[in-house]
Amino acid sequence: MFKFLLIILLGVFAFGSSVEDIKFPDLTMTWVGITTLVIFVIGYYFIATEDKYHIDKSKPALFIGTFMFILVAVYYVLNGLDLSFVHIEANHLILEIAGIFFFLFVAMTYIESLIYMGVFDRLKYNLVSKGYTYRELFWATGLLAFFISPVADNLTTALILATVLITIDKTKKEFLVPGAINIVVAANAGGAWSPFGDITTLMVWTAGKGTFSDFLFLFPASFLGFIVTSYLLSRYVPNTLPDFDIATEKQPPLMKGANVVIYLGIFTIFCAVVGHQVLHLPAMWGMLFGLALLQLYTVRLKRKYDSQFDIFHAMSRVENNTLLFFFGILAAVGVLYFVGWLALASIVYNPDILGPTWANIGVGFVSAIVDNVPVMSAILKANPVMGLDQWMLVTLTAGVGGSLISFGSAAGVGVMGKLPGIYTFSSHLKLAWTVLVGYIVSVLVWYIQYEVLGFYHIK
Repeated sequence: MFKFLLIILLGVFAFGSSVEDIKFPDLTMTWVGITTLVIFVIGYYFIATEDKYHIDKSKPALFIGTFMFILVAVYYVLNGLDLSFVHIEANHLILEIAGIFFFLFVAMTYIESLIYMGVFDRLKYNLVSKGYTYRELFWATGLLAFFISPVADNLTTALILATVLITIDKTKKEFLVPGAINIVVAANAGGAWSPFGDITTLMVWTAGKGTFSDFLFLFPASFLGFIVTSYLLSRYVPNTLPDFDIATEKQPPLMKGANVVIYLGIFTIFCAVVGHQVLHLPAMWGMLFGLALLQLYTVRLKRKYDSQFDIFHAMSRVENNTLLFFFGILAAVGVLYFVGWLALASIVYNPDILGPTWANIGVGFVSAIVDNVPVMSAILKANPVMGLDQWMLVTLTAGVGGSLISFGSAAGVGVMGKLPGIYTFSSHLKLAWTVLVGYIVSVLVWYIQYEVLGFYHIK
């Protein structure tokens, strides 16, 4: 998922401000307020324990997102409240989710196209055929994850490079476990300094909390935190050579036109950025234009090379469960905002309680447990009054903090699925202290750069 990735709040620019100005009735202490909160907690329990109950996370997410809103609408009808509020909020959520859906859909389609054309198989071969030691491969996969995730999103990047790990060695835990943690940390850290690298980063960008260039200033904090964690993890990785016979392994072929598709993907990201920053169009619009170009190029491939590449086959492989998960979870968070719970939660940003800096640092630890997407969605809905420096801090902590626990981010959950029985909650926890050290370094670098030096914005 092209960094993914993800979130285009269509209504934030043309419609969102009018919604934020509306004063909805406070329903927190009513039966519907308490019920929706209980439903959210129960639903999120099943989302977090997906591996235990073998229920795909999209199913409980979609159920609670739709059911909670229906309950609120029923409450409005039973109590004779103004249903125009329900209508306005429902339309606002649809605009948000539609933007997310189409942005992700295009990103996933490009990734699936590149997988089908053999681009990532070639990447795996090039890595394992160089004669690198386990430790060198550890660093190579980590650095690749850090620099690929800003454009290909953290989940997709983590899945691809976790596959590379398995290709190198299927059983050597002293390489696979630190390597898996390193990839998760790198993918999440790399995604934090690019609007395309993480869903939460994309959410903050499209909500207008910072320009595209503002996020690039997070690079030092993201990179140095990642490097510190990687160095600590690398001490656990053997410095020996893996078994690989280049004489018996053939280089995977690339399909005709693969390089052009890569360039089209880069151009699509360019269109999304320019369209959003210069033309004030939803970033989704540029992504869909890029998809149109890809579709037209497949016609040329068919005519010139008789290529068997089918764009609709790539679309059919898109992870629909991921799209439905984000629909459900964002709808559910939207209901909590509509009912009034998020206004209560936002009091921690009050200077008399925690204040924005400590509250945003705490967001990293909360996102490790709850997942950073609903946490960031809740913060954006609550919309505490913060400057650019604090919005960048919460972007950093929500992204990087998800690495503290194995299931704290989509990247971690994805890698757990790729390395079952090897990369687990407990194996991650044993080395989680290295991630915590990196997290602290990231926050300290942010503080020096943003609060001491004041270097974080182009005038």
